[in-house]
Amino acid sequence: MAIARLSVKVGKAGKAAPHAEYIDRDEEKKLKQEQAETDLEHSDYGNMPKWAEHNPITFWEAADLYERKNGSTYREYEIALPREMNAEQRLELVEDFIQSEIGSKYPYQFAIHNPKAMDGNDQPHVHLMFNERLQDGIERDPEQYFKRYNSKNPERGGAKKDNTGKSYQERKTDIKDLRQRWADLCNSHLEKHQIDSRIDMRSYKEQGIEKEPEKKLLPSQAKDPEIREALQQSRTAYKELERLDLGDPKKDLKELKDSPISDKEIKQGIESFKADFDSFKQLALQQYKEQQKLEREQQKTMSYKGMSR
Repeated sequence: MAIARLSVKVGKAGKAAPHAEYIDRDEEKKLKQEQAETDLEHSDYGNMPKWAEHNPITFWEAADLYERKNGSTYREYEIALPREMNAEQRLELVEDFIQSEIGSKYPYQFAIHNPKAMDGNDQPHVHLMFNERLQDGIERDPEQYFKRYNSKNPERGGAKKDNTGKSYQERKTDIKDLRQRWADLCNSHLEKHQIDSRIDMRSYKEQGIEKEPEKKLLPSQAKDPEIREALQQSRTAYKELERLDLGDPKKDLKELKDSPISDKEIKQGIESFKADFDSFKQLALQQYKEQQKLEREQQKTMSYKGMSR
């Protein structure tokens, strides 16, 4: 089943170049001679000014150096990609998304990673980072590029920053709309390649599903064997509950009592219902215990880190 996840992050001055090197796996590339393993599936960049068109890191280094101290140097979308697609199909999807969302407006860099997930299968995702200073065709050196925009004489100031002055609610609405656009595009590509799976970016509550979202694990927690095992068991228990598809027990029992059938049929139905419900309770209890175990292991990890400091 394709995973629906799109997170938005903002990087401050001093963080852009290191993060660009991280997503591009520069250190692993340097170790290629030693046959270093890498999860980098593809990387590329675009819309860079002339002084950075051959090396995007030059752009991010200039952003870190010349952007005001409390200013943002990049915005990043981290998006889960369908594991049902092959590498070529994923790249096509990412490039279509960049064309529709970035176009020729902003300098950008992206990298598709494909590490192994907890279940041993692929976990493809893309890091798309971009700078929100608009490309206006005016040539500026690195220092001028990141200066304050001059509306009266644009050639004397820096490139204009887009999406500034927005309220929290406006940005929240923008992200919700962005997630829906991603879902529509992703699902159209899944349909195009005749893949049955689809994604839904709505929350469980919005979908009418009574399920608590999983707590995000820290990288160190995701590597812990006990936490991984507890999480896997919790997921297995929930899948079994979904497979049983018991519906709403109270509603089903009421409909059973209100239906025009014999007392004998009602008694048999209630006994069958109780047997199914007992199975449901056992699985629900198992899932609850596994979730509690997972939370305890997470707490132990956090406590250990605090003691280490």
